[in-house]
Amino acid sequence: MVKRPAVIVIKHHLTPGPNQLIMDFMPLSKFSRWLFLLCFLSACNSNAKETLPPVITAKVIAVKDGDTIEVLYNGKPLRIRLAHIDCPEIRNNQPFGKDAKKLASELCYGQEVQVINEGEADRYGRLIAVIINSSKQNLNKEMVRAGLAWHYKKYSDDSSYAMLELEARKNKRGIWKEKNATPPWEWRNGKKKKLEHEAELEEELTQ
Repeated sequence: MVKRPAVIVIKHHLTPGPNQLIMDFMPLSKFSRWLFLLCFLSACNSNAKETLPPVITAKVIAVKDGDTIEVLYNGKPLRIRLAHIDCPEIRNNQPFGKDAKKLASELCYGQEVQVINEGEADRYGRLIAVIINSSKQNLNKEMVRAGLAWHYKKYSDDSSYAMLELEARKNKRGIWKEKNATPPWEWRNGKKKKLEHEAELEEELTQ
């Protein structure tokens, strides 16, 4: 007798008090099992997310790089990706990456800031937001104004950021001191390809 693979089927158990889950088993194909599990976990993650107000006040407890910070909100750390902009990379040693992180730290670290958001997160789970520091400065715009961030046009159509980038270019601030500054999205892609090429060469040499 051939055994069929089983998958857990989740049913709501309607009893007084919080809903409970009952697990049953039924035969399904391997593909269907993985598909069901993926959908179920996705639903769990979605329900687990805290719904944030459009504007929250939180303390900046860490600056990861020019466009990523961490704040303390309701006693829990919350990682934030600055909206509209993309800063030089630190991990891959892109020029001006450390300068971008330094400026972001000077403008917000340790401060109570306003986090303006639409409840959206990037693929890494970071809340996408605009940060207003204790001096009422828009951190996102200040990074572009200083020439330490690009207007990330792939994800933003806010013309005010485009104007700030143009101004920084004209005045050769930060990254615009370089003749052919490489945008971080191209830098990341180029670095990835380089690492893949080096891995292929190493594999060929060990064969």
